Amino acid sequence: MAATVQPPESVTWRIHIDRIMWIGGVSSLMLQALHPMAMWGVWQNSDFQHDPFGRLQRTADFVGVATFGSPDEAEAIGSRVRGIHRRMRIRNRDTGRTERLDQPELLLWVHCAEVYSYLRAARRAGLPLTGAMADRYLTEQRRSGAYVGLHEQDIPGSVREMETYFREMRPVLRVTEEAAATVRFLMWPRLPRNLRFLAAGKPAYFPFGALCYYSLPDWARAMYGALPEVPRPAVTAALRSFRLAMNTVPESVHDHSFMKPTREMLERARVRLGEDGYDMSKGLFGLRDPRRWPADRDRVPA
Repeated sequence: MAATVQPPESVTWRIHIDRIMWIGGVSSLMLQALHPMAMWGVWQNSDFQHDPFGRLQRTADFVGVATFGSPDEAEAIGSRVRGIHRRMRIRNRDTGRTERLDQPELLLWVHCAEVYSYLRAARRAGLPLTGAMADRYLTEQRRSGAYVGLHEQDIPGSVREMETYFREMRPVLRVTEEAAATVRFLMWPRLPRNLRFLAAGKPAYFPFGALCYYSLPDWARAMYGALPEVPRPAVTAALRSFRLAMNTVPESVHDHSFMKPTREMLERARVRLGEDGYDMSKGLFGLRDPRRWPADRDRVPA
């Protein structure tokens, strides 16, 4: 059995181990909020309006397990997510009808907004990725979509397919009251209990939240109009600086950004990978370096 769902040789590993994922994660929540039904589903079934950062942590837990967890762990969390979604209902504010949350259209929107935000943030922040590698990432991410109940063949598996999908979805999207509030929350969130020790530095969060906002596609920012536009090169430079700074944070420190179950899962991944022959002397983050892989492993294209 594979040590992790996505091995260090995958493009998924290269992107998801990078600390730029925090920008991509928050940006993806802002993008997801533009779909009215998806937004109402979150608003009506969670405490998102009081703890948006907590939702980001829960998303990080799912993404972490679907990347670094064992196949059994990934199947288990997928089953749990599918079960939760199956029980939830949404009141459609346009029609007044109650609908299922686990509609394929909604699940697909959330998946695509999430993984494409990760990819866009990584590429713009300077993570070296060729066009072929970007396509490979989206193909690999079909598996994570399957965990939440989608059919892999229905999920865009290349950049071209993904961009076509977003063009086709544009007429469905709009800024609801909840979506506008979501962007405000994400730029000035309430810290969850396990991160309240950072409260003194909360004012410094706004530049991070603004950077996430400016990482949205041009058309999404035009819909929101939440902040004045700034020169694109300035945003790109800020993203690159953020990535370089965050990637210097020791793995043992960075792990405290996650909930306890995620930290425990990451430690199990380290043990399994070490038993599988990987050099774990520099942790999971160190496995970006192919020289730390077993000699018989495939190499990710440069």
